[in-house]
Amino acid sequence: MRDQQHIKLLPGDYALHLDLVAKVRGLASAEKFFEDLPEKMKEKSTYTSLLNAYVQNKLSTKAEALMAKMSECGLLKSPLPYNHMLNLYVSNGQFEKIPLLVQKLKAHVLPDLFTYNIWMSAYASKNDIKGAESVLLELKRTKLHADWVTYSILASIYIKANDLNKAADALKEMELRVSRKERVAYCSLLTLNTNLGSKDVYRIWKKMKLTFRKLNDSEYTCMLVSLVKLGDIEGAENVFSEWESVSGTRDSRVSNVLLSAYVRNDMSEKAEEFHKCTVERGTIPSYTTWETLAWGYLREKKIVMALDSLKNAVSSVKKWEPNRGLVREFSKTLEESGDTENAENFLLLLRDVNYVSTAIYNSVLRTYASAGKMPLIILERMRNDKVEPDEETHKLLKVTSKLCVGGVARALS
Repeated sequence: MRDQQHIKLLPGDYALHLDLVAKVRGLASAEKFFEDLPEKMKEKSTYTSLLNAYVQNKLSTKAEALMAKMSECGLLKSPLPYNHMLNLYVSNGQFEKIPLLVQKLKAHVLPDLFTYNIWMSAYASKNDIKGAESVLLELKRTKLHADWVTYSILASIYIKANDLNKAADALKEMELRVSRKERVAYCSLLTLNTNLGSKDVYRIWKKMKLTFRKLNDSEYTCMLVSLVKLGDIEGAENVFSEWESVSGTRDSRVSNVLLSAYVRNDMSEKAEEFHKCTVERGTIPSYTTWETLAWGYLREKKIVMALDSLKNAVSSVKKWEPNRGLVREFSKTLEESGDTENAENFLLLLRDVNYVSTAIYNSVLRTYASAGKMPLIILERMRNDKVEPDEETHKLLKVTSKLCVGGVARALS
C-alpha cells in the first residue's frame, strides 16, 4: 500500500488499512503497522482504528493506555473513542468503570445516540431498570432522538423483569421508529414480541411482507424460531412451506429450526419424515442437522441410529468441536442399557477424532458393569491412547474382572 508513491494517502486510508490488517493478520500485525506509520499519519482516525482493534480483542489495559495517549495528543474530540471503550467495558463486564468514562466523555465532547444506547445496554446487562430509564430521560433532554435500538434495549430489560405492560409500550415505541432502511429491526421486533409471548408476530410478519419485495432466509428463520418458541408448530410448518415455494437456496439452517422443534416435542416420526423430504428436495444436511437427529434418536433409545447420525455429523466438518452434553448423553444411555457393543463403537468413533479421556473409558467400564460383562485389555488400550486411569478406573476394573468376558471382537480391533 505504501509502496505506491504516486498515490497520496490520507490518515483515513491508513486507518481503513489498519482495520483490515487487524482482521486478516491479527493484532500484532496491526500494532506493527501502526508503529511503522509516518508520524504525520498518526492522527485521530488511525489511533481510533488501533483502539477498535484492542476493543475487538477485549484488551482493556492496552485500550486504556492508548486512550491516555490520545488524550495527551488532544485526539479525543469525538464520542467515537469513548463509545469504543464503553463497548469494551460492557463486553468485559467492567461496569464499575463506566460512570467515570461517561463523566470524562461529557467533559470533553457531547455524547451521541450510540453513547446513550451503549450506556443503556450496560444497565440492561445488570438488569438495572432504573439506571436504563435514567439514561432514556437524559437522552430525551438532549437534541437527539431515540431510535429503534434504544427502545429494543428497554423492551429487553422489561421482558427480563417480567414487566409486560412496560415491555409492550416499549415495543410500540420501537415499531414506530422502524423503517425500510433498518431491515434488521424487523427481526428484532419478531424476537422481542416472541419473548413477550405475543402472537403479534403474525401482524409484524405481514407488515414485513408488505414492506419488502422478497424476504430472505434469515428473516424466514427468525419467524420460524418465533413460532416454534410460541408453540405454534402448525404455523411454523405453514411458514416453512411458504419458504420452500419462494426460496431456491434449500439452506439447512432454515429446515433445522423445524427439525429441532419436532425432536424437542418428541415427534420422532414426523422428524424422520421431514428430514427425508428435505433431503429429497435438495437440502444438504449440515452438522446441526445430524446432531439434532442424534439427540432425537437418543431420546428414543435408538442407539444404532443415533451413532450413525453422530458419525455423519463428525464427517460433515473438517474438525469436530465435541458437544460435551451430547457425549454425556450417549455415555449415560449406553450405561443404562448395558449396550457394550455400541459402547465400543462409540469409543472407536471418539478415538478417531482424538476425543478419548479417562471419563470416556470409565463410562465404557460402567456400561460393562451394567451388562455384567468383563471388558478386555482396557488398560492396554488406555496406554495406547495415552489416557491415564484414575481411582474410579481401578475400582471399575476390580468389579468387572469378576464378570464373564465380553466385547472380544471390539477390544481386539
